[in-house]
Amino acid sequence: MQKIARTYMDHTKAIWVLGMPLILSNVAQFAIHMTDTIMLGWYDVTALAASTIANTMFFVFFIVGAGFGQAVTPLVAAAVEKDDEVQVRRVTRMGLWLSIIYGLFVTIPFFWAEDILLAMGQEPDVAALAHVYLQIVIWQMIPALIVMTMKSFLAALEYTAIILWSTIGMAVMNVFFNYVLIFGNWGAPELGIRGAAIASLSVTITTVLILMIYAVRKLPQFELLRNFWRSDTEIMRHVFRLGWPIGLTSFAEVGLFSASAVMMGWIGEVSLAAHGIAIQLASITFMVHIGLSQAATVRAGRALGRQDEPSLRRGGITAIGLSAVFAVLTSAVFLSIPETLVSLFVDPDEPQREALLIAGGGLVMVAALFQVVDSAQVMALGLLRGVQDTTVPMYMATISYWVIGLPASYVLAFPLGYGGLGLWLGLVVGLAVAAVLLMWRFWGLSVKIGGAAVAVS
Repeated sequence: MQKIARTYMDHTKAIWVLGMPLILSNVAQFAIHMTDTIMLGWYDVTALAASTIANTMFFVFFIVGAGFGQAVTPLVAAAVEKDDEVQVRRVTRMGLWLSIIYGLFVTIPFFWAEDILLAMGQEPDVAALAHVYLQIVIWQMIPALIVMTMKSFLAALEYTAIILWSTIGMAVMNVFFNYVLIFGNWGAPELGIRGAAIASLSVTITTVLILMIYAVRKLPQFELLRNFWRSDTEIMRHVFRLGWPIGLTSFAEVGLFSASAVMMGWIGEVSLAAHGIAIQLASITFMVHIGLSQAATVRAGRALGRQDEPSLRRGGITAIGLSAVFAVLTSAVFLSIPETLVSLFVDPDEPQREALLIAGGGLVMVAALFQVVDSAQVMALGLLRGVQDTTVPMYMATISYWVIGLPASYVLAFPLGYGGLGLWLGLVVGLAVAAVLLMWRFWGLSVKIGGAAVAVS
């Protein structure tokens, strides 16, 4: 049993120790995407375009199914606090079951990827190459979902070092395989985009093996693979009920930013390029908030398992405070040197460099405000997941993103004529509404700790 944090300093130490490996593992995961983009860009522009659209298609399906794995975290955290090792095994096993079942189901459309992409208006050469890529990466869906579930299981137990080191190892391995297989180095055949797909698949399968072996050998008391084939309808329903809203909430947020990219493309090429740069900068810093949110989920789940309302509240205040401090610091940087940050992504000889610096610099300044509200909403989501409340937050987030945020972006960008800045200000509006609603939901919940009622969905 972990030592219970009593003071705000105790909570700060606990969240920091738990959150730092999660933050760094998120940064390493982000680096994998960045290196794939850079290395395929060096190889061939068409290959880069094909992998971009293919990975977008893959990620949309993946992020929904990842909700089942993420649901494991609060359920396992609560079970551990009750010393219920059987419940830990049952929850994790059914999380793996749901991930595998979902993965089998959603891989079916990928066999007709080229036809789907052509119907979406993609160029024939790009669609054909994306199809080639997806016919390999399709087999990555189930292993990737298993990785998500195992990471959630280990995070709930606060075994985060293995998550960090396995992700760093995966990032290094991915660069190595890309270098060998994409370009045909060291005597290997030059496979281009096929090489990138094989690298991704190989790395993910290796990560599954590492995490599974670690869990079985280092945590034998949970006997994760014992009677793995045996179904558990009661727990499966519970994991499903908690997990599908998490997946759809993530899908709604991903969809919001995808839609914003489409609308930015309506404004012009320079605006779209500036949008891409600003999103990269915001995404890098957002990894910190995601890691803190994941840590908050674990701490809230454990407090719920102990029926410890003071720890739940103090832990929530501490996690939100740490996230807010980092948001303020990064906002100050974004406001101080916006064009300098954008220049890191722009070739000095680029003919449209000045236009990109101006457009991108403006978006980065808006991203300073973006940081504050986005961090608040993701922290609230993490805490709500910790107390196993996901359905109402899903509706709150979806309405904020799609009913308020996206229309606000459109109106500010086009009818009111503020262009790219208006579009981003609309995103800020949507995220701000989400932050307010979700924070209100968390602090307003009547959690049954001691004798009060629990209002979870």
